[in-house]
Amino acid sequence: MTAPVQPPSTSSSMSASTLPDLRQRVADYLVHAQTGRRLAEGTLVNYRRDLDDLLQRAQTLGGAPIESQHIRRWAAQLHAAGMSPRAIAARLSAWRSFFRWMGRLGLVAANPVQDIRPPKAPKPLPKALSVDQAVALAAFDAQAQTPEALRAARPPQAEPLATRSARAHAMAELLYSSGLRVSELTGLDVHASPTARGWIDWDAAEATVTGKGNKRRSVPIGRPALLALQQWLAVRTSLLRPEADADAHAALFLGARGGRITPQRVWLELREQARAAGLDARVHPHMLRHSFASHVLQSSGDLRAVQELLGHSSIATTQVYTRLDFQHLAKVYDAAHPRARKKP
Repeated sequence: MTAPVQPPSTSSSMSASTLPDLRQRVADYLVHAQTGRRLAEGTLVNYRRDLDDLLQRAQTLGGAPIESQHIRRWAAQLHAAGMSPRAIAARLSAWRSFFRWMGRLGLVAANPVQDIRPPKAPKPLPKALSVDQAVALAAFDAQAQTPEALRAARPPQAEPLATRSARAHAMAELLYSSGLRVSELTGLDVHASPTARGWIDWDAAEATVTGKGNKRRSVPIGRPALLALQQWLAVRTSLLRPEADADAHAALFLGARGGRITPQRVWLELREQARAAGLDARVHPHMLRHSFASHVLQSSGDLRAVQELLGHSSIATTQVYTRLDFQHLAKVYDAAHPRARKKP
């Protein structure tokens, strides 16, 4: 086992780049990362590559100290060479960790990477279904399909098909109808109570949910979703077991074992529902929330209303859907306008 690295007797103002054994210090740091920090082998490989790059760049300084301006220039060069912002961030993180370790040994007075930030990565647009796709998924009722189609779409399960179909149908309808997060969906109870995090108001056709930051809001439920929920309630009691606890009795959606359904099960059943409905997209619960927001905004143009419905604390979070809305309009323009730049 390599002996612990002892700090040399040198001034703390000395820069790492003026040390003749900088390459040895990198090797010592990698040993520390492996034995002291116990980093994974893949991480060590990445660190070794990133620090080799640092050594090569330090050689171009002719013995001058490595300063923040050099790190900033090197990050700009990486960006100009086509490296992604995420990869640049990882490289800067490796350099920053190395200099932090050097600082603890008294080899540098300040970390030249400390205040360097990578270029901002463009935020990807949320993926939303088209209106036709979302409606097809929400309206899909497996019980209405032929037995051959059902066998092809759904693997054999111990749970009755009618139960699984009613639950999947109700969850898809509710997610798209009300724009709920998956945690808000699984937290719903059948009725309001002092301990409930969410519930259905059947008379008002509303769902009250507790979202991020324990913020409570009420959202409307469309008629198709309300009908699908009522169909689900007709079979829900068949999953309740004699030993079921109070939470299971209260929960709106139950899993095959009779307890409150988990977010993971919602993901799996929604993906299965999408395949059965013939959708190619890898559908997940948040995609239906994105679809809800995008389609409401396309129809109404009311960004503030969408913000309230989604429960966003800042309208800046909701504004991403204006980009989706413009993307939709641009597609319509490209397809319809005689002077549009149509793709071949």
